[in-house]
Amino acid sequence: MPKTSKTKTKTSKTKTKTSKTKTKTSKTKTKTSKTKSNVPLKPKIKIENVVASAAVDAEMDLDKIAATLDNAEYEPEQFPGLVLRLEKDVPKGIPKAAILVFSSGKMVCTGSKEIRLVKVALTETLKQIRKCGIKVKGEATIKIQNIVASSDLKSELNLDKIAFTLENTEFEPEQFPGLVFRVAEPKVVFLLFRSGKIVCTGAKKIIDVRRGVEVLVKELKKAKVL
Repeated sequence: MPKTSKTKTKTSKTKTKTSKTKTKTSKTKTKTSKTKSNVPLKPKIKIENVVASAAVDAEMDLDKIAATLDNAEYEPEQFPGLVLRLEKDVPKGIPKAAILVFSSGKMVCTGSKEIRLVKVALTETLKQIRKCGIKVKGEATIKIQNIVASSDLKSELNLDKIAFTLENTEFEPEQFPGLVFRVAEPKVVFLLFRSGKIVCTGAKKIIDVRRGVEVLVKELKKAKVL
């Protein structure tokens, strides 16, 4: 009889251990679920390109500029504008950028990764053009046209579910692997990839990029895909 009671005691201890193991497992599941939804509302944003238009009061002799400057490319048979390439010069603070120059005095600056560097790039461009003997009055009038930025949500995205759940989306995986999501306010467009990486275009201010990302994250969390 005493042996039987000992056996029962061991069995009850084993059950207790099993229940403890189950409790640990449930705690682990809880932690995992918290991690999945722990996507920051303000992910880190990286500016990839700032596109700006500019204009000066001057008639540009593109042939003369192309003949004088080694960093100028001009093929009027293919494109009416001249391309002036600036190499990065850290001591002078000049960014790497490409400027399209038209005979009318209009210009387009691309390649800069900061808004403040757009003015630096265009100032350097006018400095080089003046060295060609072309008279340019005053400074350029600059207008930001587009800011391209990227970010990483650090979570895989179910693009099929996003396309089915959210409005203002376009997803055709046979043609392009990314999903297009349009935000009305601020007016920006996102490209979303399964890896969690995103690209934002259409913003004219850095704050619009940040606000757009916040709207995107809120919508994805609401749809329970983050």
